[in-house]
Amino acid sequence: MTADDTLVVDVAALRMRYGTTEVLHDVTFQARRGEVLALLGPNGAGKTSTIEILEGFRTRSAGHVHVLGTDPARAGEDWRARVGVVLQSWRDHGKWRVRELLTQIAAYYTGYTTPWDPADLVAAVGLDRQADQKIRTLSGGQRRRLDVAIGIVGRPEVLFLDEPTVGFDPAARHDFHDLIRALATEHRTTILLTTHDLDEAERLAARILVLDNGRIIGDGTAKQLSRRIAGRDEVHWSLDGERFSQPTDHPARLVYELYREHGDDLHDLDVRRASLENTYLTLMRRAEQAHQGAPADRELR
Repeated sequence: MTADDTLVVDVAALRMRYGTTEVLHDVTFQARRGEVLALLGPNGAGKTSTIEILEGFRTRSAGHVHVLGTDPARAGEDWRARVGVVLQSWRDHGKWRVRELLTQIAAYYTGYTTPWDPADLVAAVGLDRQADQKIRTLSGGQRRRLDVAIGIVGRPEVLFLDEPTVGFDPAARHDFHDLIRALATEHRTTILLTTHDLDEAERLAARILVLDNGRIIGDGTAKQLSRRIAGRDEVHWSLDGERFSQPTDHPARLVYELYREHGDDLHDLDVRRASLENTYLTLMRRAEQAHQGAPADRELR
């Protein structure tokens, strides 16, 4: 997914303090139109505080924050209509029917934006068969899809997603990922995603921020972070019943050389890419070592 140069989210030296406890320390990053940005980190890392400040739900202690050119702490209703939020859970409104609730919420956006047509929206999130069901009859995964529909009904320019696919089955998750890609590429929506699903982050995000103890400890694409943090790819193979492995920056070249030298005697060939999971675990391990005052191990083998 390709973002353009329009700056949508601009955060500099963001700090947040609760009493004497500082939970965000000089957090700085930007996001551009059409970019999908994933925020990763353990519980308590500062992800929720950061997102709530950007959404205008929480007041920062210090720093510069602009979303769509406006300070969220001073934003009005016209700004809020341009921002979508998908929380981990939403009020049930169990007696409402799906289409009925979305029609009601869409009406709130009249005069600010052009909201989704409810019929199109229920199809987009995979609830067309449940459109006339009462919300209390939906399954957990179906309710989560409704959460997403509520968050995007106003066609937001910026969308905040907090663990959006919790409760989704694999097919629903695949469909949701397609929807997010379409929002970013076709509608140019800037999306900030918090998730513990590293595979989801790697699939969706053009850029990844890793937070720990209120600080950004990693910033880049999944590939950039993997190369910089987790190390090189590894090629594994068997020869004459013996297993071998070798780290490399050029796995295709190594595979070619192995085949050229050993031909059909080569077996069980496997190229293991440096993964986001390895990157994340390495960053967390280094952060823990730094907290304990131990020297950081620089390579994961």
